[in-house]
Amino acid sequence: MHLKIITHEKVVFDEDVDEIYTRGTDGEFGILPNHVPIMSALDIGVTKVVQNGQSSYFTTMGGVFQFKDNEAVILTPTAEAGKDIDVARAKEALERAQARLAEKNAELDIKRSEAAVARALARLKATMSD
Repeated sequence: MHLKIITHEKVVFDEDVDEIYTRGTDGEFGILPNHVPIMSALDIGVTKVVQNGQSSYFTTMGGVFQFKDNEAVILTPTAEAGKDIDVARAKEALERAQARLAEKNAELDIKRSEAAVARALARLKATMSD
């Protein structure tokens, strides 16, 4: 089956794969060849791709997953390969977001800070998996 991971700026991944595992808003799910057609809203998380027994990991920051006729497409605002992520920068972003949440400031946008924490954790998870 074929998978494309696409952002507004570029095609992050465009290859044949054996398995796909990702995180929808209703939980994690996996796709194997000849799966029934599916469309799902994606949550912030990590997408695992298996090719010839080797796993690769990509951050997917929300978006949509569609699968039909052994063609999978992930449309997401932001995605990056785990091997390309700057771990130090991701850890710093996590620390900043966690510090903002710990401030308990009434003017602080809690949802934005929680999303920043989720994005940083997804980036770190993708690097640890590769």
